[in-house]
Amino acid sequence: MKNNNHSHHYNGYLVSPSAYRLPDGWFAANLLLVRSDVAEAESAAYTFHALDYFVNEMQALGHASTWARDWIDNRG
Repeated sequence: MKNNNHSHHYNGYLVSPSAYRLPDGWFAANLLLVRSDVAEAESAAYTFHALDYFVNEMQALGHASTWARDWIDNRG
């Protein structure tokens, strides 16, 4: 896995997708979502591991980012 930062903001959330290379060469798509509410002093963090598995890092990162947008749009 490269150490590139793929974090971005989407609808009030910091979206931080990541890919973890497994021993068999596949990549697990992982995700961290952090929402900071201006009205509250605390932020909420949601972590999702192994959303799915991919043959390369970019596919895993893309899937995690798309999954994040869907989750935020439906739950946010």
